[in-house]
Amino acid sequence: MCRNIRTLFNFDPPATDEEIRAASVQFVRKLSGFTKPSHANHGAFDAAVEEVAGVARRLIDSLVTNAPTRDRQEWAARAKARAAERYGPRAAASDSGRR
Repeated sequence: MCRNIRTLFNFDPPATDEEIRAASVQFVRKLSGFTKPSHANHGAFDAAVEEVAGVARRLIDSLVTNAPTRDRQEWAARAKARAAERYGPRAAASDSGRR
């Protein structure tokens, strides 16, 4: 359920609003226990996602580091290699269309 919650700080290019929102949706899903909220809870769910995304954006924008920025494509390649090792080459290849 938390696949989209990834490290978003210190990458080049920086995290997009879409990436932050995707991580926020996963976080709210985890906290609420809902994959898809009922109609009655939809407003509260969406409001929570927007608040979490705003806080996450402010956090990422305010963090500082002396470490060199990480290359997104290099980290994606590492993740694919780990997936291939863990699940076999077929899982890594089928995962390439995701995101």
